[in-house]
Amino acid sequence: MSLQHEVAEQFRILFLDRKHLLIRDEVQSRGTVDQTPLYPREMVKRALEVAACGIIMVHNHPSGDPTPSRADIELTRQLALALRQVNVAVHDHIIVGRNRLLSFSTEGLLP
Repeated sequence: MSLQHEVAEQFRILFLDRKHLLIRDEVQSRGTVDQTPLYPREMVKRALEVAACGIIMVHNHPSGDPTPSRADIELTRQLALALRQVNVAVHDHIIVGRNRLLSFSTEGLLP
C-alpha cells in the first residue's frame, strides 16, 4: 500500500453504499510526521453528501509502527458516535505502518 511510504500522516475515508460497495476513496486530510487534523462535523457532512451507509477509515503512521495512539482511539470513538447519529456505520479503522497494518475491527477497538 502506498501509504506506508508517505512521510506525513494522511487520513483517507472509504465511503460505502448499503451493500458495502465502494462509493468513493477520498483523502480527508494531510498532516505532519505524527498527526493530521480531522473534524467529525466535516466527516458527517461528507458521508451524507455522498449518501454513504458505511465507512472505513485509513491512515498511516510514518514512524512505521501501526500501534494506535490514545488520540487515534479517541478520534475513532468520536467519529463512530457522530456517524451513528446519522445511520452511517464505521466498519473499520486501519492504520498503515511499514509492512504492517492494524485493524481496529480485528483488535476489538471499534466502539
